[in-house]
Amino acid sequence: MPVKTFRPLTPSTRYITIASYDEITKTKPEKSLVEIRKKTGGRNMYGRVTARGIGGGHKQKIRIVDFKRAKLGVEATVIAIEYDPIRTARLALLEYKDGVKTYIIAPNNLQVGAKLMSGPTAPPDLGNAVPLKLVPVGLPIHAIELTPGKGAQMVRSAGSAATLMSVDQGYAQIRLPSGEIRRVNENCLATIGQVGNTEHENVVLGKAGRSRHRGIRPITRGMARNPVDHPNGGGQGKSKGGGGVQQLVSPWGLLAKGYKTRVRTKTSNRFIVVRRDGRPMKLK
Repeated sequence: MPVKTFRPLTPSTRYITIASYDEITKTKPEKSLVEIRKKTGGRNMYGRVTARGIGGGHKQKIRIVDFKRAKLGVEATVIAIEYDPIRTARLALLEYKDGVKTYIIAPNNLQVGAKLMSGPTAPPDLGNAVPLKLVPVGLPIHAIELTPGKGAQMVRSAGSAATLMSVDQGYAQIRLPSGEIRRVNENCLATIGQVGNTEHENVVLGKAGRSRHRGIRPITRGMARNPVDHPNGGGQGKSKGGGGVQQLVSPWGLLAKGYKTRVRTKTSNRFIVVRRDGRPMKLK
């Protein structure tokens, strides 16, 4: 899917690029598969702001996506490719033989009219959800489960794909888009193919208004504030970190870079073979 560019008639159109939406075949969502999305403004249940820079934006509806693909062995037909406002990937609308309709993440090159299936009896074809133990080695996969029957949790964003490296002793080794190699139960389902909308990485917002449409509000840099408002504020002129050594911290002093937030004793560490930085995982 190519992106559209514009003549630089205004400052924003000089850089702005938008998706062409050529693959979209249906503009309005299936009414039975949408929910109202309530805006939070970055506030929690007590009304306190826990995520800054969130507010406003266009009204959106949540599409209910079937990540479990629980109708095993039942053939479904792709009847539409649709846009989803809250995710980067496109959605495929499926209709099963019994009339049930569901949404799934649309793989790249999936066409309307294609026949899809899930479960152990499904062939490893594009868009089918197959247990990892039945997927040919080296095939690109996405929408991968971490626990059998829980639903897809990994590799769901536009253009992403993982690679099945091997299956041994009840576990499949998968190379994730980040470079991490991870062991996953061989009975977990994974969808064959790469996630669609591969040109999403080439989209450039180009103007502040497009961020506001997405519900993203501007935030003042800490270095531009006063010392009372931020640890990086103050100093004569444009000083780094309030006149001293640069502190890459939050307004409350929490380190922003180089501070590892992952729990060292996390139980799922034992499933990581190679970390995303290329180093082998050392278990404590």
